[in-house]
Amino acid sequence: MKFTEGFWLTREGVRISCATQVRDLHVSTDHITAYAAVQRVQHRGDTLNAPLLTIECFSPADGVIGVRATHHAGKAHHGPDFELPGADGGASTHTRRTGNVTELRSGPLTLRLDTAEPWSLEFVDEDGRRLTAVEPKGTAFATTADGAHHMIGRLALGVGESIYGLGERFTPFVKNGQSVDIWQADGGTSSEQAYKNIPFYLSSRGYGVFVNHPGKVSFEVGSESVGQVQFSVEDQSLEYYVVAGPTPKDVLRRYTTLTGRPALPPAWSFGLWLTTSFCTSYDEETVTSFVDGMAERDIPLSVFHFDCFWMREYQWSDFRWDPEVFPDPDGMLVRLKERGLKVSMWINPYIAQKSGLFAEGAQHGYLVKRPNGDIWQWDMWQPGMALVDFTNPAARAWYTDKLRALLDQGVDCFKTDFGERIPTDVVWHDGSDPQRMHNYYTHLYNRTVFELLQKERGHGEAVLFARSATTGGQQFPVHWGGDCFASFNAMAESLRGGLSLSLSGFGFWSHDIGGFEGTPDPDVFKRWLAFGLLSSHSRLHGNVSYRVPWEFGEEAVAVARTFTRLKHRLMPYLYAAAVEAHHTGVPVMRPMLLEFPDDPTCRTLDRQYMLGPDLLVAPVFTADGEVEYYVPEGTWTHLLTGETLTGPVWRRETHGFDSLPLYVRPGAVLPLGADDQRPDGDWLDGLTLRVYSGDARSSYETEVTVPDRTGRTAAAFHVVREGGAVRVTARGSHGAYRVEVAGGESAEGTGEVSVPAG
Repeated sequence: MKFTEGFWLTREGVRISCATQVRDLHVSTDHITAYAAVQRVQHRGDTLNAPLLTIECFSPADGVIGVRATHHAGKAHHGPDFELPGADGGASTHTRRTGNVTELRSGPLTLRLDTAEPWSLEFVDEDGRRLTAVEPKGTAFATTADGAHHMIGRLALGVGESIYGLGERFTPFVKNGQSVDIWQADGGTSSEQAYKNIPFYLSSRGYGVFVNHPGKVSFEVGSESVGQVQFSVEDQSLEYYVVAGPTPKDVLRRYTTLTGRPALPPAWSFGLWLTTSFCTSYDEETVTSFVDGMAERDIPLSVFHFDCFWMREYQWSDFRWDPEVFPDPDGMLVRLKERGLKVSMWINPYIAQKSGLFAEGAQHGYLVKRPNGDIWQWDMWQPGMALVDFTNPAARAWYTDKLRALLDQGVDCFKTDFGERIPTDVVWHDGSDPQRMHNYYTHLYNRTVFELLQKERGHGEAVLFARSATTGGQQFPVHWGGDCFASFNAMAESLRGGLSLSLSGFGFWSHDIGGFEGTPDPDVFKRWLAFGLLSSHSRLHGNVSYRVPWEFGEEAVAVARTFTRLKHRLMPYLYAAAVEAHHTGVPVMRPMLLEFPDDPTCRTLDRQYMLGPDLLVAPVFTADGEVEYYVPEGTWTHLLTGETLTGPVWRRETHGFDSLPLYVRPGAVLPLGADDQRPDGDWLDGLTLRVYSGDARSSYETEVTVPDRTGRTAAAFHVVREGGAVRVTARGSHGAYRVEVAGGESAEGTGEVSVPAG
């Protein structure tokens, strides 16, 4: 939200009061409290009839420093609040006061509060380098003509500094110059609205900022004051945390320590998912024909998903199979399971009036109500639709009991659709503030379903396919990119959104291969197949038409087969990246700047990414196969062709549908499985370690781990490249494995294996 009219004036009806002069300071071993007047006090009379802001500085975790600015502290607080599992008060902090400057240090991050006029807050790293600062007018409140009260924070931008994140945003990847409202919306992928709104941004200068407020947070990223990131909330208090680096990975590690790390999805979920699509006509015969068709064409399939119309029309959600379409759901699920498939079901948190659950939920008080006691309803999406009140423990138990019946039938996971259209003219069972609950509702919804799956299927087997999220939602993977068009533009939009989400603490992300709205041109579908199967999770899904590959020609079948099998062979590598995301918060799909923060070119790249630490992927967004991409320093090797490319360099190439720029990082050792038919096989059976030396003269040593399907290390390999040989020493439980030097020789063994490096 903008409050000013240019640099000098305020907007009509707006009055801004800025913290101007520190009048008192209280310092303890781990806390600084400043009391700041909003005008310069020259005599005692100036202390009357004027506000005083309370500014508290503290550390909730190592390398994280919080600032809380409060105007009127007596405002009733109704919640909800973000759960911050890492804010345990165990940060190692100390304070020091020297003249006008008081310092609070937490790990590598130091806050310096200078009470000299004009007063300021400065955040510096362990080398004393300024990261950002609160400059004059940087802490304020504003009142508007309608009587609203907003707290405002501003942090300085450095010359050339770029800002990223703020959730899954489909607008330009670098957020400088944008106005961003953190407010859940069902807006597709082609506008400024977003399904996953996260009040956290990451800076190219090696720090992050998290605004700890679950309601609407308005960001002006160099868009009102061009040298500042401004954030504001309609409240009496504003709390934000500065998160230290120095690298972007370090920022994400600290941020996800604070807000929660992603669970590790089961290995089977990394395989190919196929759905019925949304508005298509289907029954068991159709489903069986899809599964048969994939098998006949040798396209490995891991998960089959039933979208909305597995339930009867007008009755979403009642969680009952449509008996006319699926007269024998128990038998059908058994038959699918016998073919080695997992089963996913579409659900949402809405209850249509025609559903049998409406009267049941109304009777017991499980549905959200208006202030006058009426059940909140509207006709958008479903006629007479109501909303489950997940702030009510009894309602959560009631909802999960309905889902448990499906799990008992053999269902494995749920697509938790929607969760964004949450009204604010309602009252909640636990008394939550409706404005704060609008964004937070999705967290309660997805957590409720995810915890049920953990309880019923086990912690290593729980997985969602979720559309909406807020801070902390990364704990309940996987998330997909929502309703995109079936076009190259939408394909690029989806990637931008996923890269922004990955810089917001989310480790796993997917999208609808081929696009959701409409029917893709075969060229779009084939290009999207390669992109989708080189994402963390891969799902074929659409709206009005089926997404089985043969609907788009035999070449599409071949592309689907090739890249599905490739992904399966990459599983030892991909699951190791998944384990890393689980333990550190570093995502599987990584913007280039995450791996190459010191390469200025990588800071703006949004049409390519790193899949794990060592694979560069540049999807093709054209029918004719022309693609432009960038390769950082070193000699990179194309995974599919073995061709090498030495960077830093920009390339423009043309690729067939069975190819795309897919390069292995110099010095990488890529573990490849032998089984290309399933994602969750025995990765050590026939394992190949492919060594990419990049430079024939290079010498190095590295460690490669291969996890088992629980995420524990199954085997570790110590790789040494020295002189004219590569020597690998294995540890752990494994059989024979093969070592290949890319473009060179190979050898097989069980303990130590040596191969000429060429």
